[in-house]
Formats: sequence, structure tokens, C-alpha cells
Amino acid sequence: MTQSKVDPRILRTRKLIMDAFIELSEKKEFKDITVKDITAEAMINRATFYYHFEDIYDLLDKSLSEVLLVNLNCDTYQNSELNEEVLISVFKVITNFQRSLSNRCHRGYEDTIARIIREQLEFIFYKMLLKQRPADDEQALKLTAVMLSWGIYGASVEWRRKGDEVQPETFIKSAVPYIISGIDSNSKING
Repeated sequence: MTQSKVDPRILRTRKLIMDAFIELSEKKEFKDITVKDITAEAMINRATFYYHFEDIYDLLDKSLSEVLLVNLNCDTYQNSELNEEVLISVFKVITNFQRSLSNRCHRGYEDTIARIIREQLEFIFYKMLLKQRPADDEQALKLTAVMLSWGIYGASVEWRRKGDEVQPETFIKSAVPYIISGIDSNSKING
């Protein structure tokens, strides 16, 4: 059985709505953006908006997830091995993503942003670990992915808290070998 393809018009309209939202978020605080603003900017009606999104929070969630997925270039990472270069690269993407949001809809939505970042990282790390260690216990790999996602997110918060004193790659570089050696030593224990 083949999966049915999504109508390109639906994808275009969804992108149009998300683009309108992102455009508005550069001019206004998230709390000040209304569905009416978005429908006017996208030149669609309310029914079309609600066909694609439950509400403005659903739009925020899906827009941020999509932007982060594009920035993370998921396909590339999923086909990579989890190594120092990948961890540093992912950290740079996360810090750039957070930096780009700081002038937009960041205030008051830290929990949403944190959840989106952690979920996307968890998905990517799990796929990488599964590819790298297909014989290992799936639950252990999932837990490792959760821990890595929270750790990378936590390190990005710490980097931001320190006021961007150093470049993201410099900030994270000293910790990465310890993370990788932990992953490598686990393969020796289980291998």
C-alpha cells in the first residue's frame, strides 16, 4: 500500500500561513499577533487558517518545529554518525536558532521553544544512535537520546546566560570529548 501524497496546494497554503506568521513576528510580539493579522498578511480567510492550524499556539509550535528542522537539516544528521563534529554542529544550530528567536516571540514562550528543541534533538539523536548501534537495546538508545537532547539544550541555555562571551563551538568543544567517550565506552561494554 502506498502513502497518498499531500496536495501541493495544501502545502503551499500552509507555507504561506507560516511565512506570514514569521513575517509578522519580526514586527510584533507573539502575544500581539492575531489570527486576523495572519489571515490578512497571507491573504486567506479564517476558515483556511483553521483548516491548517488549531489556533495561534499550534501555528507557533509547528512553525518553530519546521524552522528548526530545516536549520538542523535532519536528513543529513540522521545519516551521520554521532561524533564530535556533529555534536558541535548541532549545538551551533541550536544557539543560532535561539539567538534568532530572542528578538521575536521568545519572551513568555521559553517552555514551548525548549520543548520543540528537545523533541527535535531527541528524534535526531535517536535515529543516529539506532543507525550507529542497531544491535543495542532500543529503550537504552531512546533514553540516551533524551539525555543528549536535554544536555545540548541545557548547554545552549548556559551559553546564552553567559551573554555570548564565546563562540558556540568554542563553548561546547571542551565537553564534547567526554560525551563521545561515554558513547564509545558503552559500545565496548555491550560489544
